[in-house]
Order: sequence, then C-alpha cells, then structure tokens
Amino acid sequence: MKELVSQFIKQERLFSPKDKIAVGVSGGADSVALLAVLCELGYDCIALHCNFHLRGEESMRDEHFVTQWVKTLNIPYRKVDFETEAYASEQKISIEMAARELRYRWFAEQKEELGASCIAIAHHADDVVETFLINLTRGSGIHGLTGIKPKNGEIVRPLLCVSRKDILQYLKEKGLQHVEDSTNQETIYVRNKFRNTIIPLFESINPSFKESVVQTIANLRNAEEFLEEKTEESQKKIMIPKGEEVWHLPIAQLKKEKNPKFLLYELLRPFKFTPATIKNVVNALDGPSGKTFQSADYTLQKDREVFILSPKEDEGTEQFDIQEGTTEIRVPVHLTFETLKAEELQIEKEKRFCYLDYDQLTFPLIIRKWEMGDYFVPFGMKGKKKLSDYFVDKQFSLYQKKQTWLLLSGEQIVWIIGERSDNRYRVTSKTKKILKISLMA
Repeated sequence: MKELVSQFIKQERLFSPKDKIAVGVSGGADSVALLAVLCELGYDCIALHCNFHLRGEESMRDEHFVTQWVKTLNIPYRKVDFETEAYASEQKISIEMAARELRYRWFAEQKEELGASCIAIAHHADDVVETFLINLTRGSGIHGLTGIKPKNGEIVRPLLCVSRKDILQYLKEKGLQHVEDSTNQETIYVRNKFRNTIIPLFESINPSFKESVVQTIANLRNAEEFLEEKTEESQKKIMIPKGEEVWHLPIAQLKKEKNPKFLLYELLRPFKFTPATIKNVVNALDGPSGKTFQSADYTLQKDREVFILSPKEDEGTEQFDIQEGTTEIRVPVHLTFETLKAEELQIEKEKRFCYLDYDQLTFPLIIRKWEMGDYFVPFGMKGKKKLSDYFVDKQFSLYQKKQTWLLLSGEQIVWIIGERSDNRYRVTSKTKKILKISLMA
C-alpha cells in the first residue's frame, strides 16, 4: 500500500516532499492508516482530532486513543471539542452537516495557523463507490457521478487509490490498532445503508462490483474533461460579458445549440442553479419576458431576447446622504461636485454631467435606488413621467433598472444618475449659482 499511495500522491500532484501536511485523524482504521503511511513516507505531518461529543464514552475513548498513539509518532498534535448537537440546532441543520461544517472550518483554521500546505483526509476507493451510488439515486449529472476528487482546493485525499480491504491489510501488517465507530454498523444513515446492505447485494451478483464502479468513474472523468472543454467553447459564444460578473445569454443563440437544456445546465451549474431551476429556465426559452430565476448568489432574468445573469443584490432601501460642501463621493457611485457661478458655466453635453440650480436644492441630497411609483419631470419637458414608463421608453433591461441610482433633493428626483436630469432643477437665466455633478468612470 505504501508504494501505491506514494505513486498516487506524485501522479495527482497532491503535495511535495517539502510540504507540511495537516492530517485529520478520528482514530478509525482509515485515518490511522493515512497518518501512518504518510509518516512512513517521510512527510512532515501534524495530527488533528475533533471530538464531536455525539457518542458519549465512545467519543472520549476515541480522543484518548488518538492522543496516546500520536505521542508514539512524535509529531505535532492538536484536538478540539465541539458541541455539535447545539450547533446543529442553532443552525437548523442535520447533525451530519453540523459535524462536517465544524470539522472543515477548524481544519482550515489550523492549516493557516500551522503553515500547512493542505489538509489530508482519509477517503478511500470504497468511499468513491458509495458516493457514486448515492448521487446516482439522487438523479445526479455527470459531475456528481465522477466521485470524490483526489484534490479539492486545500483538501487532499491520498488514499483514493486503495480500498478498505487494502487499508485493513496494511494495519495488520504494521501491527497498528484503531478504534471502531459503533454507528458504522447501523443502517440509519444513508451512506451506511449502501456500505452495509446495498453494496454487498451487488457484490453477490458481481464480486468485482467495486472495481467495476471505479473503472466506470474513470471513464466518466474522461468524459467530464471532454465536456468541460466543449462547454468552455460554447461559453465563449453564448455568455457575453456585460460588466463585472454580469453576462448576457442570447436566447436565439441558445436555441441554435443541439441540446439547449444540457448546455444551460453546464453553463449555469457553476453559479449554483439547481437542476429543477434550470428546467424552468429551459421552459422559459419561448415564454414571455420578465421571468426571474434565483440561485444562492445569482439572479437570471429573461429580458426580451436575452437572459441576464448577475450577482444577487442586497435587498433594502439603503440611501446615502450628501452634505452641503461635499466635493467627492465614491460610494455607491463615484461622483464629484463643483460649485460654479453662472458666468463660469460651460455646459458639456454628456450624460455623465449634470447641472443644477444650486438655490433650488435642499441639503443633504440623497442617493438611493428607484422604487415603484417614483416620477420626475424629464429635462426639456413640463409634465411628470413615471420612472417605470421612462425605463420602458428607453428599453432598460431588468438588470439596468436594478443598477440605476437616483439623486434626490428632499423627496424629489433631480437626476437619474448618468441618464437624465429633472427639468424643475434646470439652470435658467435667473440662476446665480450652479452645482455641477460629474459621474466618474
């Protein structure tokens, strides 16, 4: 097993011989084998143990075992205690998810504090098979069926090249003890049901079932690489950058593709849109404008002939005050302010400049986003116009509307920033003092 792991580390470029490795050690067979083989290979290791206090005396037994064993290895060791049940209740998540969050957060903290290059976890080939089957039952796409990756960010898995059987044989050969988690024999958890009940049934049909699944996963990974290449090519054609983290996806172009549904899934998956949401997006291809779809961090809006993908914005009616005498602000937009005498005025006819009759203004001025019911008197006109109607006339997209900031004096709009000023505050022959506002790039 030592040689297999050594070759795998080099092949997958998990870490170098000079790197410091933080190793998660529960005391079970897998983690004991992981730490032992890495130490045997000469790597600079630090052992990390989490006590989740979920199994009473058994949890304390595990901690004691790891603490005593690590002493014999003469390597750095750190442990932590978690009130896992309380955390799960507070966060309203499952015990399993709570333990996972607590563990990986602490591992990441220790990695930084100790100057380690990565965090080694004891997943092995059997875990890959179990994950494949679990994802298969959930209706996963190709990415979910490619199993656990050898490297994912700062997490590395040096034992993915060996089976549980190999691990137990290695421990036997080295005379190494380990502790057993009694819950591993229970079938109340999904993974344990696959491990203890379902996989043995498959093996009764095909004794080489696990090896067959591992080979299937290897084939799927090759297909995944090819798919990612093709998706990247399509992304360049279909996802048109329109600013910072904003893209337009032309619907006509999407429809030309052989499989719009699959392509949309691949394009939107990195933005955490669920398969169910993407199915609704596909159904909206021929639907009316205005549909909005949400992921955890992004919004996809159908606006006429395009889908607009953009980061979610914080909800609320945040406003910013501008005190009299202010010469520059940078939040929420970059503006400069200059006070001029009437005789100094030289008008620059660009939308990024606004000229207002200073004496008509009430300070502090206010900047906020537009709200339904807002209206103004467009420069050069006499009658009021709703902003919603103005946006329609100007063919503003849904995204453009959300990005629009207004400058107000009291409760009256004086400038749709970067767009159009209000006629009531225009400079006239009677104006003595002018406020020039410039929208900076």
